[in-house]
Amino acid sequence: MSLEHAILGFLNYGPFSGYDLKKAFDASVRHFWAADQSQIYRTLARLAEKGWTAVETVEQDSRPDRKVYHVTSAGRDELRRWLISPLPQEESRSANLVQVFFASKLSDEEALAIFRSGAGQMRAALGVFDRVPEVFFGQAVQKFPAEANLTERERFFWLLTLECGLVNARGMLGWLESVVNRLENKNYSNTFDFEI
Repeated sequence: MSLEHAILGFLNYGPFSGYDLKKAFDASVRHFWAADQSQIYRTLARLAEKGWTAVETVEQDSRPDRKVYHVTSAGRDELRRWLISPLPQEESRSANLVQVFFASKLSDEEALAIFRSGAGQMRAALGVFDRVPEVFFGQAVQKFPAEANLTERERFFWLLTLECGLVNARGMLGWLESVVNRLENKNYSNTFDFEI
């Protein structure tokens, strides 16, 4: 996914400063697409160069002037073009699975420590996912411009991202717990819960 397109998506709800965009990312899509402040500012500059955003300078009395970005019609067209385009399949890479692949070089205790740690991380992730709806519809909406009244359909698509995260995290946790169980019982047979 392109950070440019994520920012264009947010700007469709209304104008944002770079600081406000960071808050919007953190309150809504951070569970699957994090962005740091410097990335956001660099991307905003590129979007303005491409003509996909317009920048308004807002004077402030006690603070430096604030730059507020608005999406242009060319930016809306680009977002739509991107949304309707099939995305190329991302190449799958997982350092964790490379570690698993060679884990036979570890003792069962060492391997168990890795899988138990992974299961703990998945449980923590599920705890975060449990709080996402309140963040989405509490903080997230508050951090959006006042004119951004989310429709039921918009909320539906927002929550589909949470559903995907939950399904993936629950599946990974189930697999990790299964591996822990098999290692604890020294069950190294090639029987799996799926067909090869």
